[in-house]
Amino acid sequence: MPVPQRRHGPDRVVAVGFATKLRRPAVIVPLLLLLAAAVFLGARTFNGKRVAAIVAERGELMQTVVSTGRVISPAKVEIGSVVLGTVAKIEAREGERVKREQVLLRLADAEQRAALAQAQASLAEAEARLAQIEKLSGPVAVQNLRQAEANLELAAEEYRRTRRLYEQKFFSQATLDRAERDLANARAAVESARAQAVTTQPKGADFALALTRREQAKAAVEVARAKLDYTVVRAPADGIILRRLVEPGDVVQQGKVLYELAAGGETQVVLNVDEKNLGLLALGQTAQVVADAYPGKPFPAEVFYIAPGVDAQRGTVEVKLRVRDPPPFVRSDMTVSAEIVAGRKPDAVIVDTEAIREAASKTPWVLVVRGGRAVRQPVEIGLRGAGRTEIVSGIAPGEVLIPATQASVGEGDRVHAVPPPPKKPVLKGPDIFG
Repeated sequence: MPVPQRRHGPDRVVAVGFATKLRRPAVIVPLLLLLAAAVFLGARTFNGKRVAAIVAERGELMQTVVSTGRVISPAKVEIGSVVLGTVAKIEAREGERVKREQVLLRLADAEQRAALAQAQASLAEAEARLAQIEKLSGPVAVQNLRQAEANLELAAEEYRRTRRLYEQKFFSQATLDRAERDLANARAAVESARAQAVTTQPKGADFALALTRREQAKAAVEVARAKLDYTVVRAPADGIILRRLVEPGDVVQQGKVLYELAAGGETQVVLNVDEKNLGLLALGQTAQVVADAYPGKPFPAEVFYIAPGVDAQRGTVEVKLRVRDPPPFVRSDMTVSAEIVAGRKPDAVIVDTEAIREAASKTPWVLVVRGGRAVRQPVEIGLRGAGRTEIVSGIAPGEVLIPATQASVGEGDRVHAVPPPPKKPVLKGPDIFG
């Protein structure tokens, strides 16, 4: 008797055929890819968005104000001529450092030398006349007075003797009259000798006149010497010659500018700082200055003047720096850049400035990664350096922040922080501030 067959035969054939199809590569590969994508999406959803984050650090931060300006000197002197003349010789040229009273230029001086010689001759004559009165006329006048007084005594004695004899009838009236006349003449001679002696003495008229003429001659010599000295142009102070405006042979007028001199003394730098930085500035702050012509040679300076007003048209405030020991290459009117140290903290919590949002408002904030999510955290800002900012409160060192450049990340998003990519080096010149 035949054995009955099971009816599952066709079903098995179908199952075997389906398994055979699953083993084909064209079906397996797409399934694996879909499975991998599902796993990736699930993991990404669980871990959050990958973002390049910033880590808050502790360290030193320096806040500076950078501005451009020019070197100035305390005084710029225009040196001119006080006499009409012709340039005979140039003694100093542009860029030369000169000392006070150093000769810069000479004018032709033949006329002035002749006038000086004439004045000196007049002085010699006046001194000779005064010496004659002191050593000759005065003593002679005194001797004449003494002689006249002696003659007066003789004349008086002769008159008395003659009168007695006249009264005794020994002499006639004519003899008495002659004796009286001789006495009068002797008295007149004494008065004349006395006047002559007085006038030749230090308080006398002749002596005073001779003394006055000598003083006038001395003054004339001084005037002639001054006019001769005017033909030599000298530096009024130590400094550097900025410009020379004449050449040998030029005829110069009174008051014509011959040289421009930057007077020596304290070198200063004048800056026009943006008024928004006015609150950061204070007297006594240090600065580093570098000339555009010498970018690798910075030199120190100090803030000593902040203008009380603001330039309304330019929106700037004038600031002056004192350079106590300027390098030899510093010149007046040089263009310079200055970095003023407005603040410094050796131990501050520092973050990259790009991590701070609404930094210019009264309520700045950051996105900090906490518990795998982006959390909004208000912060208080302190010093601001070059690309870095101090966080006074709200963030601790080591916390991870999401920069504002990650615009796709919002408050409350799940995130996975990764280190930021290295920044490309910036091509720039030498570090001017060291």
